[in-house]
Amino acid sequence: MSSPVVRYEDVVRPAWIDSNGHMNLAYYVVVFDLATDKLYAALGIGDAYREATGNSCFTAETHTLYEREVRLGERLHVHTWLLGVDAKRVHYFHELFHTDSGERSAAQELMALHIDMRVRRVAPFPDEQRAVLESTVARYAPSELPKGIGRRIAMPA
Repeated sequence: MSSPVVRYEDVVRPAWIDSNGHMNLAYYVVVFDLATDKLYAALGIGDAYREATGNSCFTAETHTLYEREVRLGERLHVHTWLLGVDAKRVHYFHELFHTDSGERSAAQELMALHIDMRVRRVAPFPDEQRAVLESTVARYAPSELPKGIGRRIAMPA
């Protein structure tokens, strides 16, 4: 695979632990959201972009896979893969790993929409920003898709 666009690191905090003694599912989403903030900043569509242009990105859809427990004090890192962009959307994928063991513990696929904050509606990326996003996809698109992309929830037949 090529390299991820960004890498985010964190440690499992006491407030994130549930009654089962592992990280509550909501906090996996928090960690992935913090990784998204880092991705958006790297792509030039983060807070500074919103303040300068009046545009932002809103997550429209997510799919989260929980594969292994994460416990108090464990070090984590997230690799983020940029999968595609078009005039109004960004498609990306996070993988959360135990830093010490290297095992993947969760993954999240996301689709975000570009929003004109003045009217709070979907709007095309400005041409210059879209060109930056497209070149970033070309540079960082994984040569082999990580496991779990495009997965859906269904009961076995």
